[in-house]
Amino acid sequence: MPSQQERKRSDTAARKTLDVIQRHSADVRDSARDVHRATEHVESSAERTTRLAADRTVLAAERTYAAWVRTGLFALASGIGARALLVGLMPQWLIVADSTALIAFSVFCFGAAIWRELQPGAPPPVPRIRQIPPVALIALNTFLAAVSIAAVIGIWAEALKAWP
Repeated sequence: MPSQQERKRSDTAARKTLDVIQRHSADVRDSARDVHRATEHVESSAERTTRLAADRTVLAAERTYAAWVRTGLFALASGIGARALLVGLMPQWLIVADSTALIAFSVFCFGAAIWRELQPGAPPPVPRIRQIPPVALIALNTFLAAVSIAAVIGIWAEALKAWP
């Protein structure tokens, strides 16, 4: 049988071991809590980054739409301007062909703007900013295309009157 002194040493060693185990358990628990908090922060940071990327995608699509419309308006103005400014400098048929080509390009640009805006590719994450309603884009570009077609009709009608 173990002596009383040996039992005391054994109990003391057991208590020390238990204390060390409890301290290590507390350290592991604290470390796990810290890891959990850091994980939550990383997840919320990733969600924010994704949301901001979605917002940037929407804004880039709207800039692209605006560039197509701007190009179409410039082509329309150029076609009408060519008709007005080239009279007397070039043959009538060349002026009409030039104006028609520029205005036809404007109609293409208005159609491309809608197609590009409504068919962006893979769906992005849901943005926080409001997008321009597709109905408004279609209505605006349909109107602009109709103006372009009316300009071509006007140019051809005037050209047909002038030809013998």
